[in-house]
Amino acid sequence: MAVQTIKQAIRQKILDLIHHQTEEDACRKSQAIFTKLLELKVFQKANTILFYCSFNGEVNTFPMMEKAIGLKKRVAVPFIKKETKQIIVMLIESIEELVPGSYGIPEPRYDAARVLRSADLDLALVPGVAFDKANNRLGRGAGYYDRFLSELPSTIPTVGLVYDFQLVSDIPGLEPHDRPVTQVLTN
Repeated sequence: MAVQTIKQAIRQKILDLIHHQTEEDACRKSQAIFTKLLELKVFQKANTILFYCSFNGEVNTFPMMEKAIGLKKRVAVPFIKKETKQIIVMLIESIEELVPGSYGIPEPRYDAARVLRSADLDLALVPGVAFDKANNRLGRGAGYYDRFLSELPSTIPTVGLVYDFQLVSDIPGLEPHDRPVTQVLTN
């Protein structure tokens, strides 16, 4: 079987599991991951953190963002530049600023004054459909985070947030630009 076909099969299987878990399970698991995030030294030390805006059943990052804002950390989220398939890092002051953006994912309205360089981050939280034992990531297939992570300075810690069933033994067909995350947190 071709690598792309295997990747697509893994994606489909995991996405089905995400969509079929109960809301109660998703909340309980997201809370467990949130608790582990708060205990991480890299989170505690970080001043500027990139969060992804969860959608479509992903680990819920909105309470995490609110907590970070409450802790006086600078919170950034992706703004998707669809034409160039880029993630633009933008600061927010409240999750109330977020509106449905590209692909229906919440994002801030573009404001050049709030754009950060990725080098300004102290920590980046990364979504994924699946992660393997070596912290390699399988995304949704559009390549936004692959490009972002390949350009992110390697000194900036990256943490994948996933439910336990999103951990797989191996992600096939890794490419030269693929970069594993520093750590994966699960429930």
